Amino acid sequence: MTRLHLFDLDGTLLYGTAAPVEISRQLGLDKEIAELERDFVTRRIDSRAYARRVHGLWAGLTEGHVGAAFDGAPWLLRIRDTWAEIRERGEYCAVISLSPSFFVERLTAWGAHAAYGSRFPRVPFSEPVDPAGILTPAAKVEIADRLCAELGLTRADCVAYGDSLSDAELFGTVPISVAVNADRRLTGLATHSYTGQDLSDAYELVRHAR
Repeated sequence: MTRLHLFDLDGTLLYGTAAPVEISRQLGLDKEIAELERDFVTRRIDSRAYARRVHGLWAGLTEGHVGAAFDGAPWLLRIRDTWAEIRERGEYCAVISLSPSFFVERLTAWGAHAAYGSRFPRVPFSEPVDPAGILTPAAKVEIADRLCAELGLTRADCVAYGDSLSDAELFGTVPISVAVNADRRLTGLATHSYTGQDLSDAYELVRHAR
């Protein structure tokens, strides 16, 4: 029997940062994104309000900025090696993130079978953001269920990796979960916990777990 490994992006595959933070740095908006991140983490705003505000911040965003943010971000080590091993074992790996899909989807080139993020307009923006395309924590479960149906799997065949309460709903639906550099609230919900900068070490915790 095979498995589906579900990875969060911000704070999980990205070490100590998030895709919107790295993108905003390319635009010199460090202070503005820090304030927005605080509002989101403290739940003063939800993911859709966050998306509307960050869309406004990124009026000058280009594909060049996105590429530089992706290439220069502090990724965990051995992501591609880990995903290659997962694929060699006949298992699947996918990324589900609240961050913009135009950033998240680049991870398919690293070996992810699928990568899902919030749908923003094409860069550079000429249209407003559609709230219906912005993912929520509950949407992570919905996407995982859809992937399972496509692959002939169930939630019982899934392993989830995440770092924050936006992953809590997904952790609550799968039998195996890894809190990666996570806060205590999520660590208490996980079956395994990893602190460090190498994805292969986090994966090793559940490589043989069933």
